Amino acid sequence: MSILTFKNVSKSYGETPVLKDINLSVAEGEFVVILGFSGTGKTTLINLMAGLEQPTSGTVAYKGEPITEPGRERGVIFQNYSLMPWLTVQGNVGLAADTMFPEMSKEERAAKVDHYVNMVGLSHAATRRPAELSGGMRQRVNVARALAMDPEMLLLDEPLSALDALTRANLADEIEAIWDKDKKTCVLITNDVDEAIILADRIIALNPDGTLGDEFKVDIARPRDRVAMNNNAAFKALRGRVTTYLMDIGIAAKVEETRRLPNVTPIHSVPAAVAKAQNGAIQEKFLNFSQLDKVYPTPKGPLTVVENFDLKINRGEFISLIGHSGCGKSTVLTMAAGLNPISKGAIRLDGWNVESADPERAVVFQSPNLFPWLSAKENVAIGVDKVYPRASLAERQDVVEYYLERVGLADSMNKNAASLSNGMKQRVGIARAFALSPKLLLLDEPFGMLDSLTRWELQEVLMEVWSRTKVTAICVTHDVDEAILLADRVVMMTNGPQATIGKITDVKLPRPRTRKALLEHPDYYAYRQEVLDFLEEYEHGNAPKSPASGGKPKPKAIAAE
Repeated sequence: MSILTFKNVSKSYGETPVLKDINLSVAEGEFVVILGFSGTGKTTLINLMAGLEQPTSGTVAYKGEPITEPGRERGVIFQNYSLMPWLTVQGNVGLAADTMFPEMSKEERAAKVDHYVNMVGLSHAATRRPAELSGGMRQRVNVARALAMDPEMLLLDEPLSALDALTRANLADEIEAIWDKDKKTCVLITNDVDEAIILADRIIALNPDGTLGDEFKVDIARPRDRVAMNNNAAFKALRGRVTTYLMDIGIAAKVEETRRLPNVTPIHSVPAAVAKAQNGAIQEKFLNFSQLDKVYPTPKGPLTVVENFDLKINRGEFISLIGHSGCGKSTVLTMAAGLNPISKGAIRLDGWNVESADPERAVVFQSPNLFPWLSAKENVAIGVDKVYPRASLAERQDVVEYYLERVGLADSMNKNAASLSNGMKQRVGIARAFALSPKLLLLDEPFGMLDSLTRWELQEVLMEVWSRTKVTAICVTHDVDEAILLADRVVMMTNGPQATIGKITDVKLPRPRTRKALLEHPDYYAYRQEVLDFLEEYEHGNAPKSPASGGKPKPKAIAAE
């Protein structure tokens, strides 16, 4: 029986159409996932279901009645948690219960609150306020608050997109367990293919033009263990079909590029004599991390975050650095950038110690840190003018415009940074780093603020540019697929504190790489399993699972050549 229906629904804002001729039926107890690109109308679609917006034409109905306003039977979980900062976890969840069930006794409402707080695994943090919680914990409060309203249907608008990949995966598993227990009808909006397959009974693509695309039925038995899925033939086949479909419709909607990169040679801010001495001097062990430690002072004494990090990287290598949140990956990266003092050991680049920041080491952070009063083009040009002093003004402009076009900002390069979306700002940051043609490219979750589909595109842009320049690169990531796609070697860090290198995998997949080709390669899922197993082993601390539970003692730090 259909509980939610869309009949010939279109939605426009002024003269701009967002959704076109949507026909959709969601059965009672079904888990439907809408999967699509940013800007395709996914949030508008969920707002129509919630009654927060009305269609321009057509009808949206719940149990046969047109939806004209929000209702308690449809609980909404947004990406933004919007918690009351002065209330505890219990207080935020209790606010929903008090509003929805005033007829209940105080004891009954308290029991309901405790039930849902426990369901999302926050009993230990029930008295904490939002400022004392991680992003993943805040989103758990958001989920518990929606559940406490006891809706018949849950509408989830990318509730996990602001979380790191590992936290996101864990919370997705919790949502599936909650759904399996209560069998509420669920509609999830997401841009993550793995998340869609793990959770959905049915996946529906939302095309870039605002129409519904292909449907994919998920005939995989529940519960769906994320690690076990990696060896499931049905999962791999479906994953390949969905990914290929999304990439194909994305390519079809892409505007053809017009600019080409001029043939100019950068220099960096080192003395001329040094630049001459460095020219082609070192190929092997071009970048050398030697017994690196990072110690922070705390009220309880020194805290060793990174311990004995030892790694040798050849010129032109691409390294992915992966591990759990808080394991010290970004700390290693900022020390390599010269932005964070080294407590012990040394970092040498091309024969010279890293002691301070320099344009020869370009950094892309998760937050791009642009000058808001300058245009996208002007933000990129700041660095370009310094590292291409012998190029003409026209050539430098060509460099700037080429990279901005490559990251999808050809039509927005003259807009002030303040007027750009977060995703667009990050594109500018990526273009800025590319344009410097650095000796070392350091990327700290550079695509973390972008939706999965845009991230795929920019990963391939990054690989294209890297293959042209062969710049030595290190990319910090939580994303297993990203790590394998980009890297010559995947360096896996143990969990913190006292994090170190636990394992290194050589990725011997042919280049140039594309996501499509990767999914079809016979060795890809073996590499994926290797990394997933490592992350699972170190999920709860800096030592693997205890021998009693099948784990091994904490490994000694690896000195990686």
